[in-house]
Amino acid sequence: MTLFILSLVGAITISACTNTPTATSPNPSVSSATSESKVESKSESHKDGMSGHTKNKININEAILSELDKIEAKLGIAGLSNKIQAARPYTKAEDLVTKKVITAAQFDQVKDMVGTETVELKGEAKDVDYLTKLGLMKGHMIVAKELLDVQKPDQALPHIEHPVEEIYADVEGQLKERNVKEFKQVLMDLQQLVKSKPNDPSITAKYNDAIAGIDAAITAIPETQRQSPKFALQVINTILDTAGTEYRAAIANNKIKEIIEYQDSRGFTIYVEQLYKSITPVMEKEYPDVHKQFTASLAKLKSAYPSAIAPEQPVLSVADMSELIKGNEQAATKVYAKS
Repeated sequence: MTLFILSLVGAITISACTNTPTATSPNPSVSSATSESKVESKSESHKDGMSGHTKNKININEAILSELDKIEAKLGIAGLSNKIQAARPYTKAEDLVTKKVITAAQFDQVKDMVGTETVELKGEAKDVDYLTKLGLMKGHMIVAKELLDVQKPDQALPHIEHPVEEIYADVEGQLKERNVKEFKQVLMDLQQLVKSKPNDPSITAKYNDAIAGIDAAITAIPETQRQSPKFALQVINTILDTAGTEYRAAIANNKIKEIIEYQDSRGFTIYVEQLYKSITPVMEKEYPDVHKQFTASLAKLKSAYPSAIAPEQPVLSVADMSELIKGNEQAATKVYAKS
């Protein structure tokens, strides 16, 4: 979800919207090496196959579906995320084999990615994790709105469901800690309305209420912190990493086979662009070379998604997407080094 030494994303959601979303307990998966915060964990780190990041292992007992999607994408097994979730609990990672979720040969391919240890995030790492999850919610909602606007409520619905059914449980505890007003009911109201009355004119108002709830939660992080390039880039790169995994999951045989994953990737990337604007003035002034690289890279990344309606064939290859994301992560290290 880096030249992050500990990439953090607690329950980073790539949201495999083809999966049946299920709320899970908090999953610590996002962390950042740039963070000076303590990250307590017994788990070992691993290299992510797509981006080369070093990350904490995916907790197969706690990770939400989107995080499990990274295992699914690595092995190229459709529906594996749900299968892993259904076979819980696990006492150790090797139970994936003994429970016949995957074969021993497949486990060898992902053994460095998976574990059963819980990571406790603190300080800045916890804040990055919190804002990343809310950012993923926003990405889902952005693409949902696009699909509602083109009269595709059936395609919009999964993207409305995932913030409440998959991600909310992962931030609920933090919302209470940060004295943020809960907004689960607002998300549920929108979900039910789109499901039962997809052409109801009040959907727009419900959608705006849902966005307002997420935005209020985001403001629990002080503005000065949110506008810090060092902090924001950790969130940005983690969300882009998730977008890249979704993009990879969407494509097979040079065709976009999983439309929902394509749409997830699009929503996450569009939100990243919005988030980057909040640090643009500082980046232009203090890190002009990095800023130039980031803006050029984001423009090219966005070209992968000509619209919310997926094209038949991908505009960018998975390799090109991975290279762009990796380049952004490497560029960000220059900012971290000066911060």
